Amino acid sequence: MNLLRYLILPLAGLLAFAASAQSPVRFGCEATDTTAITAMLDKAVGRNFANPEARVAFFARMFEGVPYAAHTLEGDEEVLTVHIDSLDCTTFVETAIALAFTIGEGRSSWRDFIYNLRRIRYRGGEIDGYPSRLHYISDWAVDNKYRGNIDDATTLFPRVTNMTRTIDFMTENRNRYPALADSANFARIRSIENGYRNHRFTYVKTIDLGSKDTKAAFHDGDVVALVSNLKNLDVTHMGIIVKDSPTAEPYLLHASSSHGKVEVTARPLAEFMKKNRQWLGVRVFRLIE
Repeated sequence: MNLLRYLILPLAGLLAFAASAQSPVRFGCEATDTTAITAMLDKAVGRNFANPEARVAFFARMFEGVPYAAHTLEGDEEVLTVHIDSLDCTTFVETAIALAFTIGEGRSSWRDFIYNLRRIRYRGGEIDGYPSRLHYISDWAVDNKYRGNIDDATTLFPRVTNMTRTIDFMTENRNRYPALADSANFARIRSIENGYRNHRFTYVKTIDLGSKDTKAAFHDGDVVALVSNLKNLDVTHMGIIVKDSPTAEPYLLHASSSHGKVEVTARPLAEFMKKNRQWLGVRVFRLIE
């Protein structure tokens, strides 16, 4: 472990942090959101976490019962958006990860959280219009893995399958995305999608999730992305694994649109997936220490 990482940021990181502090942020309610973020971080100060996943699980559990809300990131202008009191599946996962990164760096300010949220949500950690947001999970995974934020832990699982898919759902369904009415945004998203033609990734099939060794391979706090059965989309849902012990059944903690809140699934992950044929399996990601 590089202890200097927890004491200082590299010069580039310091400059990025200083710039981010001046960038606009759209809160649901700035006063209550910043107070809530600080309180959550304070609860983690001084705790010993076994690994980064344990930090993710710690923060993720704090959001149980928070109402579900879709499209909270959309607006006339692309700015960093923070909603603590309403979440969708992606913003729930991003928020838990950003909190985990912040406390892992030995920091406990909501401003540090803002910096970390920006660096995982946007390409290269910088906001440059609507297309700079990492809309596709495959794009999110490639960009954050390249920058050393996450690891694709799927390859560590005992039973994995490779999939090759062309990802262009957004431009093929332009009418679903108001921002794509702008021709420049459309062209930039199309250019990004061109990099994901015949994109190959590894996943764990639903049929393999029930095996004893696969269940044991999951960590409490793993980020999971549910692979879609749509021909031109990679993932349609995300969540976080919760396990009471290393040998326990993994469950999915997620922002459920059907139940209208963040909750743990009533069934273990393997059973939950079997009941939902829209998903073919899962990808698994872990934060890098």
